[in-house]
Amino acid sequence: MRARRTDANQNDVVKALRRVGASVRDTSRLGEGFPDLVVGYRADNFLLEVKDGTKPPSARKLTQPEEEFINNWRGTVYVVKSVGEALQAIGAIR
Repeated sequence: MRARRTDANQNDVVKALRRVGASVRDTSRLGEGFPDLVVGYRADNFLLEVKDGTKPPSARKLTQPEEEFINNWRGTVYVVKSVGEALQAIGAIR
């Protein structure tokens, strides 16, 4: 089993989500392609996969397990590359 690394911007994303009142669970260690964060905001739940938007596209590509999870999940998984994208995904900003 490989050690799971989080993207460099994940802590900033989590802090920003919590600042707007969201509850956040870091699920990055679950593996098997499960998204990095489960977020609760205004009575809705969100699954967020965090990628570092400062890296080149090849370095922020979804892994095969992440792609499979997203393709097979019967709900929405948001892939976010910044704090702004995370806040937009949950509807905290437009």
